[in-house]
Amino acid sequence: MLKIQNLKKYFGGVKAVDSCSFGIKENNITALIGPNGAGKSTVFNLISGIIKADSGKIVFNSKNIINKSPERISNLGISRLFQQTKLFNNLTIKDNLLLAIDNNDTKFWYSFFSLDNNENNIKIKNILELVGMEKFENKLARDLSYGQKRLIELARTILNPHTFLMLDEPVAGVNPKLRKIIINILKKLKQQGETILLIEHDMDFTLKVSDWVIVMDEGKVIAEDKPNKIKNNKKVLEAYLGE
Repeated sequence: MLKIQNLKKYFGGVKAVDSCSFGIKENNITALIGPNGAGKSTVFNLISGIIKADSGKIVFNSKNIINKSPERISNLGISRLFQQTKLFNNLTIKDNLLLAIDNNDTKFWYSFFSLDNNENNIKIKNILELVGMEKFENKLARDLSYGQKRLIELARTILNPHTFLMLDEPVAGVNPKLRKIIINILKKLKQQGETILLIEHDMDFTLKVSDWVIVMDEGKVIAEDKPNKIKNNKKVLEAYLGE
């Protein structure tokens, strides 16, 4: 579904991503891990079009999407959850989710009139049930806890029309109970046919939820394998765990 070939991005003399190559299989949960500064977030930003690559290819469903605009990449079917929550605090949860359904965030009020219909209301109810937030539909986003906002952000990402999900640290800053909930959500999404690429520093979470793990260090892929093998990989222990 997604294939990265010899991807490079330099910031001045720093090689943030250096001849990075890997592939993502359809209907798998793949984790991209590595120590701070390994280049994970830069790769995410390159895939999303937020920053421009110096060279290489990013092939998504047989199309080279390198250096296309974020809007174009989103419209091609890539939906991303960011590290920081980006909800509209003065809007209800329902209205925040309506804005995600048809990539209409920039059209704002027009979105409410065009999208507030029975079909979309059913979609919102279903997604809120999936993330366990069905009782919060009419609450303002500002009244939610951090963990609840994270669940709504995840719901927004899923509602955005897509064929590929990118999740940037989905459990960062959330409590252990919520981490278990998010593991179950991601496993349900996979059962529904979703393809997911995630960055996460929580190794326990990563090993429990992933089908495949790709490890980066100094801008390159140093290992990739099934979770139970990655945790015992010598290169990973040296780079990621500092052993």
